Amino acid sequence: MHATYAPEQACQDARKRLELQGISVKDFSIQNDLHPSTVYAVLNGQKKCLRGEAHRAAVLLGIKDGVIAN
Repeated sequence: MHATYAPEQACQDARKRLELQGISVKDFSIQNDLHPSTVYAVLNGQKKCLRGEAHRAAVLLGIKDGVIAN
């Protein structure tokens, strides 16, 4: 069975990218019309990121490959 949660290293890399850009998680959330608690949960590896807002957040953060449907 394959892992369904985002790898810890991918989450750390996403946090580092935000830090290097000088963007807080809350600011990233607002800019991308996401709920901050969802983004924090994705970055902490608490969401599977399979669908919905968690999937969208993971793709925008670069944690996983995927398509965002409008």
